[in-house]
Amino acid sequence: MPEPAPPAPSRTAKPRIRVLLVDDHQVVRRGLRTFLEIQDDIEVVGEAGDGAEGVARAESLRPDVVLMDIKMPGTDGIEALRKLRELANPARVLIVTSFTEQRTVVPALRAGASGYVYKDVDPDALAGAIRSVHAGHVLLQPEVAGALLAQDPQGGQGRSTNLTDREREVLALIADGRSNREIARALVLSEKTVKTHVSNILMKLDLADRTQAALWAVRHGMTD
Repeated sequence: MPEPAPPAPSRTAKPRIRVLLVDDHQVVRRGLRTFLEIQDDIEVVGEAGDGAEGVARAESLRPDVVLMDIKMPGTDGIEALRKLRELANPARVLIVTSFTEQRTVVPALRAGASGYVYKDVDPDALAGAIRSVHAGHVLLQPEVAGALLAQDPQGGQGRSTNLTDREREVLALIADGRSNREIARALVLSEKTVKTHVSNILMKLDLADRTQAALWAVRHGMTD
């Protein structure tokens, strides 16, 4: 008798989050891979030992999220972030750093990182952080947000009076860490409309990205 056909894949199964590991310590990469590979919704698609290799692998593999160390020989994490932005690579970058490198987190966020975690982060918290940045959230702890604001004396000088009431609502939700999909649900709008509002907010306030928009909102008391 012919063997029965394998069951068809579930149509409701969500695609896994594709993650690239970039760290110059093989032991760190191995530890991260070991933990992440047991997550049902996360897939490690590759590794790199420095920033230059990380950029190249991000371009070839097109991961959803890059876990990036900051201090690496040759091209460091901050320069790698800048190169990814120049290449318009869509991957979200989550910085994995040590507590003693906290001062370097601010330049990393300015270069395009979506957030950061410390290297001693609880494994479950790391998985949660990956899911969060993949969903479009920005991970900013209070001390780093304060440092960004202190170093950005012109960040609050945008043309705030040009924002519409709806744009202010969207901006407040960006500052709350909401993704476009979550904003759309909260305001009963389409994601396309939310994207348009976000683009208009960045243009009117002369800001580069959602991180700067979130900080602008914090500076102007638009968050709880």
